[in-house]
Amino acid sequence: MGIRDLFSSKPKQFVSRDSFESNLAHQIAMTPQTLEQLRKCNVTAEQSLKLEFFFYTNSESKAFALADALAKMQYEVGYGLSATNKRLQVITGWTSAMQMRDSIVVGWSEKMCKLGFEHDCEFDGWGTSPEG
Repeated sequence: MGIRDLFSSKPKQFVSRDSFESNLAHQIAMTPQTLEQLRKCNVTAEQSLKLEFFFYTNSESKAFALADALAKMQYEVGYGLSATNKRLQVITGWTSAMQMRDSIVVGWSEKMCKLGFEHDCEFDGWGTSPEG
């Protein structure tokens, strides 16, 4: 670390490679379990639902960049300070409707993990309403 790094206003890295890889494995493992719970609520693989997504990061500029990338995917998205930790930014929103097939939602979860990592944000998962 150089002397300029001590006075830099650039935010520190939020997501390490190891953390990303661990979270990616976790999200891929959890998605089928979440879909199994949706099946118990009579959500079929052919049914299309919007997914609510959540990311965290440590700077407004990173949150803005990720929100912009998600908006370009035609997702509803917003960001702001976390209610529980004022040092974190939360990026959240809704996807367009997608089929609730395991392969589609697992692929989407993987894509979100990778997109988050590209913007130094951590994908914290998703939820939905079985009613659509």
